[in-house]
Amino acid sequence: MLRFLLIRILQAIPVLFVMSVITFAIIQAPPGDYGDFIRANMMTQGNATAEAATRAADAYREAHGLNDPLFVQYFRWIWGIVSAGDFGQSYAYNKPVWDIMAQRLPPTIAIALTCHILASLLGISFGVLAAVKQYTWVDTLLSFVSFLGMTVPRFLMALIILYVLAYKLNVQEIGSFFSSKYGGQPWWPGLFDFNWEKLWNLIQHVWPVIFVATFGGLAYNMRVMRANLLDTLNAQYIETARAKGLGEGAVIMRHAVPNALHPLIAYQGVVLPYMLTGEIEVAIVFGLATIGPAIVGSMNIGDVYVTATLLLVLGATLIIGNIIADLLLVALDPRIRVGDNT
Repeated sequence: MLRFLLIRILQAIPVLFVMSVITFAIIQAPPGDYGDFIRANMMTQGNATAEAATRAADAYREAHGLNDPLFVQYFRWIWGIVSAGDFGQSYAYNKPVWDIMAQRLPPTIAIALTCHILASLLGISFGVLAAVKQYTWVDTLLSFVSFLGMTVPRFLMALIILYVLAYKLNVQEIGSFFSSKYGGQPWWPGLFDFNWEKLWNLIQHVWPVIFVATFGGLAYNMRVMRANLLDTLNAQYIETARAKGLGEGAVIMRHAVPNALHPLIAYQGVVLPYMLTGEIEVAIVFGLATIGPAIVGSMNIGDVYVTATLLLVLGATLIIGNIIADLLLVALDPRIRVGDNT
């Protein structure tokens, strides 16, 4: 297992390198940079003349290396990451990109993992139920739910929920993780005293994001689990297990379900980026302080290092997810080998 993990990590290094090159090039492809944002901002909000704004923008470009060739900017960025863990300086936030990641990435990952766990548990359970109750009203209802989850765009569901909350229910403080009362309170006021009220307040604010992002993953898991389990239930070894006198529950849970899980475990390689993008879409609608609004905002104003770093992190989650999926498959099925060893 250790050899398998080491090989996958070594394989991921060139993939990350190529991904960083492509990401940086695509970000820099559109015309304009942060200097243009400074120029436009000075003219529209600072009432500066075009000449003064242009001089300020040119001075900023020269001071921050924006006039350097693209490959020089890229290698300066990547060398800072490799040599010192320095992801660059954000132009808009005027602080290291690492500080922005440290602020926005943990809540993003926490929400995405919560959505993934809920989507997996509910989707697999509903898929098993739909397969066992094939062609009944239960199967029809769950299939309809799955159809909605896979066809309705997540941003549309987020907009509908936002409209209902803001304009129909008059819910206040949308776009934050906490109410003003709980934002500055500690999670652990005492050694054995957890702040449950703050946790409940957090749930009240983030449930739309979790619901929408979970719904799409749940639908996919349900459909795949139902189809795989129906195929597995018709396999010969399942009929043999029934012929030996095993109860239907034991046949399904001990023999059919574990084998039907293989494609879903392989799917875990892409599910984390999928949940992250789902969270990003909904977080943009609700304006939460996660990486979604940061990516979109930095792309609009040419904050290159913020955009490149956050997109590289999203790409890294895809690689990490695939490694985790491979490890789970190896643990579930000993027949999967790398060379002569697992």
